Amino acid sequence: MAETYTLHEYSRSGNCYKIKLTAALLGVPLECREYDILRGETRTPEFLANVNANGRIPVLQIDEGDQARFLPESNAACWYLASGSDLIPQDRFAQADMLRWMFFEQYNHEPNVATLRFWMKFVGEENLSPEQRAQIGSKKVAGHAALALMDEQLASRAFLTGETASLADIALFAYTHVADEAGIALDEFGNITSWIKRIEGLPGFIPMES
Repeated sequence: MAETYTLHEYSRSGNCYKIKLTAALLGVPLECREYDILRGETRTPEFLANVNANGRIPVLQIDEGDQARFLPESNAACWYLASGSDLIPQDRFAQADMLRWMFFEQYNHEPNVATLRFWMKFVGEENLSPEQRAQIGSKKVAGHAALALMDEQLASRAFLTGETASLADIALFAYTHVADEAGIALDEFGNITSWIKRIEGLPGFIPMES
């Protein structure tokens, strides 16, 4: 029996968008179930008991017959959907290099660029705590450094791990292409801006909800 997929998501989240973009590029049907994280809808007893005890989204629900399994963490969900496809290189080193960039996204890029975007676009600087406001400058510096490293990598190749797109590109595209919403301009990163256009030109590409 074929699997079907439901994405538990907040549609303006880049982490949720990664999974939707992966599915779209692969032509995989994906139903979506929306939660308002600003209203605490992922912290309800029902969500914690039935979807993700960690109280976070995205979560990919995988249904096969009467069995439902739940896979949190965006990059893990992307990997699951893309397993066996051209979005995961077959070469051993290229596959490890792809994972390297996906880890980089979670440890160096997302905590800075994505966090700043959420604070500035959805929370509002005036509503941040003093501790959060004190971190804005350092997060902008770290986010800028992450983008500079990506731009350097893209100087010699079309995509992050070579001449074809992989999950590394999808993972990093999600928050990179909206970095201006985090207060980080992309004007000086010419290789990134060209890469963004290449991603947007992939067959099956879908835009992120604003």
